[in-house]
Amino acid sequence: MTYCERCDRHFVHWGALDQHERDSYMHHICRTCDRDFTTRDGLEKHWINSSRHAYCRYCDEHFSDRDELGDHYDTEHYLCALCSKVFLNELGLHEHNRQSHPYCVECKRVFQSANNLRAHLNSSVHTPKAFSCGCGQAYVSKSALLLHMESGYCKRGMNRQRLNDAIIALDRSNVITNPARLIGGPGQHVHSWATERSWNGEAYECYFCHSTFRSLKALNAHLQSPRHEEKIYVCPKSDCRQQFSVLSALCQHVESEKCGVVRFREVKAVMDSFVSGMRRLTAA
Repeated sequence: MTYCERCDRHFVHWGALDQHERDSYMHHICRTCDRDFTTRDGLEKHWINSSRHAYCRYCDEHFSDRDELGDHYDTEHYLCALCSKVFLNELGLHEHNRQSHPYCVECKRVFQSANNLRAHLNSSVHTPKAFSCGCGQAYVSKSALLLHMESGYCKRGMNRQRLNDAIIALDRSNVITNPARLIGGPGQHVHSWATERSWNGEAYECYFCHSTFRSLKALNAHLQSPRHEEKIYVCPKSDCRQQFSVLSALCQHVESEKCGVVRFREVKAVMDSFVSGMRRLTAA
């Protein structure tokens, strides 16, 4: 005879015990793992959590592997890409994302971080291009406009050197410029150019920072970038004073509110007046 300890019942043979376990509400058996659970909920949790199973609790359906289960979730249900939770409908996923993740409700997009979401909300998708250059290009922020002017692609001829000269001339009180760094004054620019002598046997090497490049053209582009220029710009907040080599970087620092300088009305007025001055120069 065989015996069911859980139910305290004897059976004449193993077949009868097996039939009892199949029919009884006291037994919920996983045949794959040969485990017996007292409740259906316990059995389902096992199927969900065990690496030996690929089970959809919403459809009560088993799949051959986790990849097939993932494909099923993608096509039949609503899967959270960040935490892999599955929802029965779009509304459930929407509410989950809204409460649990960096999420743009309007675009129904989930982001990896709060900073990424903030950048998205400040982008042209949600922000009008309110800052225009005299060449006709428009941007969502002052820093983006200044970056355009510094790039050298402005059709009005504005570039980084001209912008620096104009700001140095305008900022007579050195609110955002560092006089200690302005050794030559405006208009004094030193350009460094590399030659074939920069080849070190394996790559073209920058003699300032020892970065290496695959071509001489790439090395010279590096040398003409702001990388090795004097940090002539400085955050005007007394307990920050972070330095920058280009105005767009200072403007990005101000816009980011990292040090809180943007809350000072005087600083905002100065930055606005400088940007307005640059816009007038390109409009002339």
